[in-house]
Amino acid sequence: MPSAPTAPQAVAGPASQPGTTRLFNAQLSQLEFNRRVLEEALDPGHPLLERVKFHAIVHSNLDEFFGIAVSGLRAQREGVQAGTAGLLPDGRTPTEALAAVEERLRPFLDDEEACWQGLSAELARAGVHVLTMDQLDDGQLEYARRYFEEDVFPVLTPLAVDPAHPFPHISHLSLSLAVMLEDPQAGRRFARVKVPPNLPRLVPLPSAAAPIASPALDGGHQPAYFVWLESLIAAHADSLFPGVEVTGRYVFRVTRDFDQDIRERDSENLLSTVKQSLRERSFSFVVRFEHTADMPDSLKQRLIDELQANEAVCNVVRAPLGRRDLMSLASLDRPDLKYPPFVPRTPALFSSGESIFTIIRRRDLLLHHPFESFAPVVQLIEAAADDPDVLAIKQTLYRVGENSPIVEALMRARENDKQVAVLLELKARGDEENNIEWARALERAGVHVVYGIIGLKTHCKATLVVRREGDGIRRYCHLATGNYNASTARLYTDVGLFTANPEIGADLTDLFNYLTGWSRQERYRQILVSPVSWRRRLVELIDREISWKARGEHAHIIIKVNGLTDPRIIELLYRASEAGVKIDLIVRGMCCLRPGVPGLSENIRVVSVVGRFLEHSRLFYFRNGGKEELYMGSADIMARNLDRRVETVTPILDEAWRAQVRDHVLGLYLRDTARARELQPDGTYTRVRPADGARAVDSQAVLLATVRDG
Repeated sequence: MPSAPTAPQAVAGPASQPGTTRLFNAQLSQLEFNRRVLEEALDPGHPLLERVKFHAIVHSNLDEFFGIAVSGLRAQREGVQAGTAGLLPDGRTPTEALAAVEERLRPFLDDEEACWQGLSAELARAGVHVLTMDQLDDGQLEYARRYFEEDVFPVLTPLAVDPAHPFPHISHLSLSLAVMLEDPQAGRRFARVKVPPNLPRLVPLPSAAAPIASPALDGGHQPAYFVWLESLIAAHADSLFPGVEVTGRYVFRVTRDFDQDIRERDSENLLSTVKQSLRERSFSFVVRFEHTADMPDSLKQRLIDELQANEAVCNVVRAPLGRRDLMSLASLDRPDLKYPPFVPRTPALFSSGESIFTIIRRRDLLLHHPFESFAPVVQLIEAAADDPDVLAIKQTLYRVGENSPIVEALMRARENDKQVAVLLELKARGDEENNIEWARALERAGVHVVYGIIGLKTHCKATLVVRREGDGIRRYCHLATGNYNASTARLYTDVGLFTANPEIGADLTDLFNYLTGWSRQERYRQILVSPVSWRRRLVELIDREISWKARGEHAHIIIKVNGLTDPRIIELLYRASEAGVKIDLIVRGMCCLRPGVPGLSENIRVVSVVGRFLEHSRLFYFRNGGKEELYMGSADIMARNLDRRVETVTPILDEAWRAQVRDHVLGLYLRDTARARELQPDGTYTRVRPADGARAVDSQAVLLATVRDG
């Protein structure tokens, strides 16, 4: 295995700039991905409410970016100061990376603000009015007053700040009003009012009278009116402070460090450790402070001082703050403003009435979600729960979601005296509390629940069903690139494999023994497992293509992942490019590899596809001198996936399925000329356009059309 590169070196060639390194900065690459999402929000080719959803996703992504990526840079900077950390892989210091992030953010936030102004105007023309209190007519004002008095006022808790009242805790991503007061006896005072997160952020209003009523809408749709909750509270702030003059109302928002490692190595009880870490996360340092432009400098500085946020990124944002809540508009009954609905195709085999075990035993089966239904996955677990010949079910769960039919089936299986073991990863970031609740429910049902492996996050997606049959014990397997979550399976593109292959079944038995027991298994027959074998095998597969090229054979690598940031694998891909291997990379998000540089990466092409569905599948193709190999799995090419997580990567052994994935998934995305952007040597992305006179190819639309055409 090649060793990691030492210091990044400047790239020779016309595509490089002075000081350019071999790797892009991961955080700046992440911001570039968010810009590609913003471009989708600006694209009039999407229905209006879908563009609003993209806009909300931008805000949600930025919250995560600050809470994880920027906070991580802060921690690394402190590590440099303490002498425990050095340069980032791209050659920057953490301080330089933070400065570059702030510089890149300014124009991005300006573009994001312009996007919202355009979207809100289009929404109004379409009869969807998102308003502030000063835009309401008399009838709406009266309705808002009653709503405030009956539903909002009882929930609010104004917190004064003075020598007798310490500054209140401001939680992660909470929205607040800073209210300035003039007390006739005590003089100028300050109070904080938290905008309740358990009330609708967009408060529905009755229809307006002229002049803001919408013109007649097509399809008989009625106009919809909403007011921002913080605007409603601010307008009625006087009622919270009777006898005291309210002289100012200003909105602010706080993002805290969300990247705290769960300290588990010395813990005897991982469940209690995760709970404690979640509590501590609420009090972590402030990494971003957002406020509206009307906030006086003196108040801004006071808040920064009280929050100990002098090193935080401070953003002046035009109201409303926290626009991720615009996602709620997706529930509006306006099909004319949304993508046309579709029903995922269920392969006829799964609706034939034949036993699912008979179907899987006959041959391997591959499903491509969301174009093909997730229902067969649920069908397998439900059939296993009720089949008297099934002896055991073992499954990994990472992000489960609410009202999970799979978890319900697992609990029913235990009631039916099956042996049921579930590895439920409590450390799935953002889903910790939900997973804790599911763990408790499963344990109450008698399911054997394992919370994860100390020091590793279990990210693999695997199910093993052990069944007694006439000729002995047979194992049925499902391995996937995505979570066992029926809801997100309609939103994310993922691949799932059903197989009764005895070697894969034996491998999953060994894997679950490793996950639930004290096994030190390092060798598997077919599957590849991080952190024990996947990195090593990936290096071997790339080296093999280099060897084929050296022998005069055509050599080709195609990789589709969400992120490509691991320096050691990137350096090996550079070596393969220099050897003449053709490399096509489909990387949805972060990509630290610099393509198209003469003498370094001129044989590497990187594209990113952002569209209606979140690209989530991970696929790995190697030509192997004509004896093609293709793998699918849960792992991105990032150090965390290769070295710090339990991941599975599985070969697609059936030749027909390999050809299907090669030509109609990987090949299709590489031909995309509608949603694809190509990464340039300078780190920017340009849209891939069809040749003159050719029709644009939208890969996701083509796959959807296949579903509709049956």
